[in-house]
Amino acid sequence: MKILKLLLFFFVIQMQAQQGGMWIPSLLQGMNEKEMKSLGMKMSVKDIYDVNQSSLKDAVPHFNGGCTSEVISPKGLILTNHHCGFGAIQKHSTLEHDYLTNGFWAYKMEDELPNENLVVTFIVKIEDVTSKVLEGTANLTSEAEKQKKIQDNISVLSASLPKESWQENKIRTFYEGNQYMLFVTETFKDVRLVGAPPSSIGKFGSDTDNWVWPRHNGDFSLFRIYADKNNRPATYSKDNIPYTPKHFLPISLDGVKDDDFTMVFGYPGKTNEYLPSVAIAQIANELNPAKIEIRDQALKVADGFMRKDNAIKIQYASKYASIANYWKKWIGETQGLKKSDAVAIKKNQEIAFQEKVVKAGKQAEYGNLMTDFDKNYAEIAPYALARDYFSEVVLRNTELLSGGYTLYQLEQIYYTKGEQAFTDRKNNLLNGLAGYYKDFNPNVDQKVFEQLIQLYATKVPAAFLPSQLVNINASDLATAIYGQSKLVDYNSLKTLLTGDSKTVLANLNSDKGYILVKNISEKYLKDVAPKYEEINLKISALQRTYMKAQLELNNDGRLFPDANSTLRVTYGKVKGYAPKDGTIYTSKTYLDGIMEKYIPGDYEFDVPAKLIDLYKTKNYGPYAENGKMPVCFIGTNHTTGGNSGSPALDAKGNLIGLNFDRVWEGTMSDIYYDPSICRNIMVDVRYILFIMDKYAGANNLINELKLVHPKK
Repeated sequence: MKILKLLLFFFVIQMQAQQGGMWIPSLLQGMNEKEMKSLGMKMSVKDIYDVNQSSLKDAVPHFNGGCTSEVISPKGLILTNHHCGFGAIQKHSTLEHDYLTNGFWAYKMEDELPNENLVVTFIVKIEDVTSKVLEGTANLTSEAEKQKKIQDNISVLSASLPKESWQENKIRTFYEGNQYMLFVTETFKDVRLVGAPPSSIGKFGSDTDNWVWPRHNGDFSLFRIYADKNNRPATYSKDNIPYTPKHFLPISLDGVKDDDFTMVFGYPGKTNEYLPSVAIAQIANELNPAKIEIRDQALKVADGFMRKDNAIKIQYASKYASIANYWKKWIGETQGLKKSDAVAIKKNQEIAFQEKVVKAGKQAEYGNLMTDFDKNYAEIAPYALARDYFSEVVLRNTELLSGGYTLYQLEQIYYTKGEQAFTDRKNNLLNGLAGYYKDFNPNVDQKVFEQLIQLYATKVPAAFLPSQLVNINASDLATAIYGQSKLVDYNSLKTLLTGDSKTVLANLNSDKGYILVKNISEKYLKDVAPKYEEINLKISALQRTYMKAQLELNNDGRLFPDANSTLRVTYGKVKGYAPKDGTIYTSKTYLDGIMEKYIPGDYEFDVPAKLIDLYKTKNYGPYAENGKMPVCFIGTNHTTGGNSGSPALDAKGNLIGLNFDRVWEGTMSDIYYDPSICRNIMVDVRYILFIMDKYAGANNLINELKLVHPKK
């Protein structure tokens, strides 16, 4: 009987440990450490986060504010995703030195390329400052006043709390404003490009494979941190030296197998795991379908032109990928929410929550939360829908409208800040819009406009439409706008913006394209935005109270704070999954799969000749697994945007992979994590080493690394 109870105990722990979570590394002692050990972790939580001794946190910097990276050598070499380093690689690329197509490798340090405005940020210390941030807010009844007081307190504390002169204090909110944490950080500003595979390796599969499994891309790039002679942050200088890290990650050559422990350490961007069921239903049934339809129409138009004209294909390749990225994500997210029955599960959780409220005698504080959520989400629904249409049609996917909106903002600057501010912004716009129009094709945009303005005119609630869009003929309107507006060409735009403020404003307000943008924007800003913000402020206050109640009434430690681009730990196991009936995905892919997908000359599935030769000769060096070259693997780690470039670590803290994506069926994990279908995708570190060594011949870099065999 004791053995049975023990087995049941471990079964419960194992099941709980697969329920996702993005945990603050300084708060892992207790439940998290027990779960991690039950999954196979062999290190202590002090090995992960320690203020006084070097720990894993010291090897995981935030990469340029949007991705994660990891230090992998004692000379400041860092690893991140190819798509995270893409901007830097692109900036250094020319026709003579096309690093996107051919890759880049620095075989000695003096060949490493500096990058203006590229930074990495380390976490020095994490500290709870909740009581200090909330000081003086208890008796404030106005939500707006309370938020202002909190922001004032944060400003004072950020400036006054102790730190070194080269460090920064950053305070972030957790649990919807129920907790505040101080992060003391160090930001290094001299970060140089060291190595990157060609895009045919780093972006293999491109848009087609994006968000899906099985995956076969070597999504990695290498940079190096440089510091001053005191090993402190400094702007670029030839006198700077490679940074000596407090900790760097050993790299395991032993590979992974199913059920191996994995830990992903990084900076996940944003999740909404504690939304009520009514909010999730609104996302799945109303907001996501609207955004998907808009982007679907825009993509179909662009694709039609790109297939017929190679110049347009070049112009729109990056924009198309950007539009397609979240279009595909929202489709997967919506399907995942419905497949996992997330709304029903949340409703059951809310029933259990209400029972806990009654049992705790907290009806006065929390008894009306669910009905208040229902009321406010019903009230915000038309405004939220109109907001998404405005954002997607005007600000994002119709270039004439989005460019026109920047001019509308220019006019507002004149009325709010005066002539000088207007002139400064106008000059900045003229410089910035030159690049914008370089990749603008009025024929493509006119067809996009025609499709999307029709959606706007028919799907946005009638009360929020300007008179100009009532009962329109979209084709006629598009012909008139693109035939007469000066917003369709950079040179004609410059004539609009020539002269003093009165002349420029008169020119703008006589332009058909600008008039339409202005009418749509003013209607939105008058009738939609203020009401949306008013109701959303109430919802935010409710969400904070709901989170407070859950923290009070759930004492099992399973509540992790939503992601907010701060350093987090997520853990799980290497594991395949079954996305639908009759379909089972294994956990690993190999170089064989690249050759199966290979299409000569295709921009997504071409393969470099040298990689083909290495495959044919099986020249894999010490990186092979049973005669095959591993490429990617998946696990149950709970990740999101911002985890791109995060290290995947084994039970002892050795690097085994590089996180870069999630599976399509599990993209709803930003809202609801389902352990049966949510998987993160990682490049196997052995494939990275193989490309560095056998493909690029970068032995100088291989020699910097600490390669280990922890399983042996």
